[in-house]
Amino acid sequence: MGRESRYDVDDLFLTAVPVIVPRRLRRPIAGRMLASGVEFEPLSVDDVVREVRWLVESEQIEALAIAFMHAYRNPAHERQALDAVRALYPGLLVTLSSDVAPEIREYERTNTACVNAYVQPRVHAYMSRLGQDLADIGFQGELYIMLSGGGITTLDDARRFPVRLIESGPAAGAMAAAYMARQLGENRLISFDMGGTTAKMCLIENGRPNLKHEFEAGRIRKFKPGSGLPLKLTVIDLIEIGTGGGSIAAVDANGLMKVGPRSAGSEPGPVAYGLGGTEPTVTDADLMLGYLDPRFFLGGELDLSLEAVRQAMQDRLGAPLGIDAMGAARGIQAIANETMAAATRMHLAEKGKDPRAHALFAFGGAGAVHGYALARLLKVPRLIVPIGAGVVSALGFLVAAPAVDDVRGYVTRLERADWQVVNALFAQMEAASRDLLQRANQGGHAITVRWMADMRYVGQGFEVTVALPAGPLDESHLPQIRQAFQAAYLERFGRVVKDVAIEAVNWRLAAALPEQDITLAYASAEGEALRGTREVYFDGYGVTQARVYDRYRLRPGVQLSGPAVVEERESSCSLGPDCRFTVDGHYNLVVDIEHGAPGARQAGTATALEASA
Repeated sequence: MGRESRYDVDDLFLTAVPVIVPRRLRRPIAGRMLASGVEFEPLSVDDVVREVRWLVESEQIEALAIAFMHAYRNPAHERQALDAVRALYPGLLVTLSSDVAPEIREYERTNTACVNAYVQPRVHAYMSRLGQDLADIGFQGELYIMLSGGGITTLDDARRFPVRLIESGPAAGAMAAAYMARQLGENRLISFDMGGTTAKMCLIENGRPNLKHEFEAGRIRKFKPGSGLPLKLTVIDLIEIGTGGGSIAAVDANGLMKVGPRSAGSEPGPVAYGLGGTEPTVTDADLMLGYLDPRFFLGGELDLSLEAVRQAMQDRLGAPLGIDAMGAARGIQAIANETMAAATRMHLAEKGKDPRAHALFAFGGAGAVHGYALARLLKVPRLIVPIGAGVVSALGFLVAAPAVDDVRGYVTRLERADWQVVNALFAQMEAASRDLLQRANQGGHAITVRWMADMRYVGQGFEVTVALPAGPLDESHLPQIRQAFQAAYLERFGRVVKDVAIEAVNWRLAAALPEQDITLAYASAEGEALRGTREVYFDGYGVTQARVYDRYRLRPGVQLSGPAVVEERESSCSLGPDCRFTVDGHYNLVVDIEHGAPGARQAGTATALEASA
């Protein structure tokens, strides 16, 4: 039954949401727990033994998921079944839904357990080999794995719950942005991470990325909520779109230019690489418009072929559209930048946020190149580009703290809550979290613990997460908890509901060790920073002569203005005539943009007309 809803009510030929476990491998077991956690019917261990034997011996399964009704309230039946399975097949990988997602909503909890079991054989084997290979070469330290929620965990925990790694790559970039936001004192930041295949945007507030506790994997339609597998996980709340440096531009059947989501990847890569790529990409457009130096790409290790790019632009795009190669490059830029800007606006609007009140933190190999154009479209007043922008996500892995996010389901109205039950749930979660974190606590650091709850008005279907006072909790905390919920609800929806009871659905605990303090600062190279000038196209200004600077020779405190290109080994940052920029004490480029500057046409107007022509 899933969620008993269609992700597109207007599509008469709707493709069903994928099912990760085929029907023949879904086996019912006699037994039942009530929603209160009281046993209604004992578990049939004979059923467990019979069905698991059939699954292993007839179907040769590699992993098993056990998901019983209301196991989030009382996992006794799942643990009883686990014991029976272990007695039969000690080496079989088993996932309990009450371990991986102990919260209400059976469909989501079961999906999470099944996805965990689905990926576990491959991830478990890979992690085990990785740990052994490191030991074989004499590594005596600890190996930590990034989590989707922005923390890091132990190798054993990653092998047990691989589903929690599903968004760990993008999470690293967001954690790096949050770390830099705290260093810079920027309370409102938009993290913009653009690589070769995708662009990721994340809202950073008060030095922390926004989190959510549900994620949808394997969507049939990338931007259609409900078209994938809903998972109960703590993940960093970001959006990801198919626009990157390798995104291919082509003319569709309607005669319109499209950019992405197809990507040239690193092999053959963009046309400019000279490795066999034949279709123009965003990187090729960057080269034609002057944002990249064909002789200094990757610090001069790879020569880019401008003539090959120009020919591909004309043959693949210019001729079909009736425009020249430069017009095609401008069209690629306009479409790519507008696509990212529209997605960012929507992401912030859903949270009631205005991009003009934020700074933009641009990184990734292509993020620095497109940061200025995106900032102009969003009317963001400040752009920040870190040193080593192409590898900043790696910094996120280094600064992320060992962390545990845990949850327990217990649905109750606040005025009827049994606070002994609530405190017992938090005590259970805290004990398990401290036990896991102590293994990574080699410096004897203090563990910070935060209590939260997913709350809603009675009758609503979804919740907002609210910070709770430090426990233990009792009736005296009710006014404070209600006030915190009303404030969170007001911030999210712009209104509160009067005279309606409030209930808590899930109780959450977040525990973490301190993050590492790492700086990217370095000693500036000696010599003149100004390399010369070259022609660069800026939307709204046309082709201008821009000064080209060697980033490694720019010293902190220097005051410069656009038009300019600041080049480093991993990336390049192009800044228009409406920019004033400096280098701060952490060697970040801090760019202030004067929106509506004299001489600038409205961003996007000219290129949109040229592309449509």
